[in-house]
Amino acid sequence: MFGWLRSAFTYYVNSTGRGGSTYKRLFNPNARDWGAYLSRWGKFHSVGTNVHINIGCNITDPGLVRLGSYVGLSDCTLIGHDAVVALIEVRYGKHLDSVGFIDIKDNCFIGYGAIVMPRVTIGPDSVVAAGAVVTKDVPPGTVVGGNPAKVICTVEELIKRIEARCAEYPWIDLVKQREGAYDAEIEPTLAAERGEYFFRDGKNG
Repeated sequence: MFGWLRSAFTYYVNSTGRGGSTYKRLFNPNARDWGAYLSRWGKFHSVGTNVHINIGCNITDPGLVRLGSYVGLSDCTLIGHDAVVALIEVRYGKHLDSVGFIDIKDNCFIGYGAIVMPRVTIGPDSVVAAGAVVTKDVPPGTVVGGNPAKVICTVEELIKRIEARCAEYPWIDLVKQREGAYDAEIEPTLAAERGEYFFRDGKNG
């Protein structure tokens, strides 16, 4: 019954654009489904295909945001304006506007807790690390992190580092059998093996 209701409501939301907040609150859509909804109804300047957006992502000014294809937004924040102009108007009597675009090119991932400030372009094939504060353009094919964000390495170097770690994992063959990044059938086995591997000494501290 619940599955039918979810499917029906998801269809209604995606076809009409209505009920998005209810859909988000009651059904907790995954990043793929929420990204599909926002791609159509999120009022971005423009958006490509296969965009994944976590429901915890905060986009203050979607009309100032352009997203390419195969973009992943974790629980990050994209800020398109600076509200300090309100204070400046009250205190100094100046009528100003402080806004800026955010342009995220193809094949990019923005990590958990990252903040992207106005007037920033994230180059294609790039990664913004969790917690980073991006105030300047990100070069193509790079990983940036920190506050303010700086280049840490290239994406190719990141892949090599992750591959080297994975070579030590006893469950890596299971991961290679997955279709996509998550498989509900093997996830319990993976979780058990990870716990055993990382905490196998049986100590805490």
